[in-house]
Parts: sequence; structure tokens; C-alpha cells
Amino acid sequence: MPVHTAAAHQPTPPFNAPAARRLREALGMAPGHVAYGMRASYGLAHITPETIVAWERGEATPLAGELTALAGALWCSPGELIGAPRTLREHRLALGLAPEDVARQVGLDLQAYLRVEETGQWRGNDRQSSALAAALRLTPRALTTVTGRDGPLSELLRNAATTRWQAYVRPLTRLVPVPRREAEDVLHEMHLEYQALMTSTLTWGGGASAQSGDAGRTFLDRILDEFWSRVRME
Repeated sequence: MPVHTAAAHQPTPPFNAPAARRLREALGMAPGHVAYGMRASYGLAHITPETIVAWERGEATPLAGELTALAGALWCSPGELIGAPRTLREHRLALGLAPEDVARQVGLDLQAYLRVEETGQWRGNDRQSSALAAALRLTPRALTTVTGRDGPLSELLRNAATTRWQAYVRPLTRLVPVPRREAEDVLHEMHLEYQALMTSTLTWGGGASAQSGDAGRTFLDRILDEFWSRVRME
């Protein structure tokens, strides 16, 4: 029987193949035992020992329903079989939650919530954003990423570092869940560091050297990491 691979239109979670193998071996189970458990308990008649081996080798990836069944067969949570979640859907799958559960906690109808998962565009209010973070146990950084705000945040931070940082405090607090005082401190600190990089090796002619320019560009390229490493509330 052929191994089932993910269809292009059906996104799959980031599967942790080595973890699946370690968990199976720790239970003393052969691939055939796992496949039988998935067929018997979850009705996945297409799962064979070859399917399990292909997943563990990284040659194929289980779909969301298959991953949930695999976790059940291995007596673990789906999160133990998922790499670092990258999207709203992957965070939900890692916790083993149904979309209906998250939609109810956030205060959205199911179709509206599923559209958010599909598009990555979030337009919820502050209360709904807080509810989403609580339901999926999201840090402020993860919440910002899965709701599609990394791009606007990067642009805002670059502008704050290179121009007048005070003008970006309020826009920052409206974009990400950071208190105003924290936003002021972090933006000021990043502005000072960027300016120090650009002026640390001035040439005799008064301009910045190539080294300082490179250091400044590297700082701006890593602007999101620089920001979140300074936010103490994460």
C-alpha cells in the first residue's frame, strides 16, 4: 500500500520525526504495533508499518488527523510530535485543541476563526487577542507572529532605531501587547545602540566607515530578535 503524503492544499504541522521514533522505541513498540493501534482505535485503514517508518525517516509527513492518531498510539500529546509551531494552526494542533474550542474561547464563530488560520490575518480586539493568547498559551512574541504582525513590527522598529524613536511608542503599543513604559525603554535603548554602532568607527572625513555601516545593517536585519530579547515581559 503506498505511503500517504500531505496534499499540497492541505498544510501539515512541522512533524518531529526523531521524537516519534524515540517515543515508539521507549514504549518497546515496533512500527507494526503503532500502525495497528492507529487502524484499530482511529479507523485509519490506510496506515501500515511502512507509513510509520516513512514518517520516522522524514520521507513523508502525517496530516493533522494522522498526527493526532499517532500521538494517541504513542501515548503522548500531539505537541510532543510537533516541532516549534510556526502558525496559529500549528499552535492549536500542538495543544490538541479543536478549532471549535479556540473559536468559542476567543468569541468568534467557527468559520471566522478558520479564516484567520487560513489567511494569518487577525483583526480581533484587545479582549479577543488576550483570549487567543490564553487559549493557545502564546507568548507576546508568538502572538505577534501568528497574527501576521511581524512585518509591520519590523518596519516600525527600523524607523524607531534610525529616526526619532519617541514617535513610535504609541504605534508600538497598539501593535503588540507591550506596556507603554516598557515600549519607551526598549525603543530608546535600541535607538541608542543603533546610533552607537553607526558612529563608533567614524572616518577622518566625518562619515561612517564600512565596518560601522555593516554593523548597523546587521542590527536592522535582526531587529525583531533585538526587540524581543529586550522585552522583559515575554
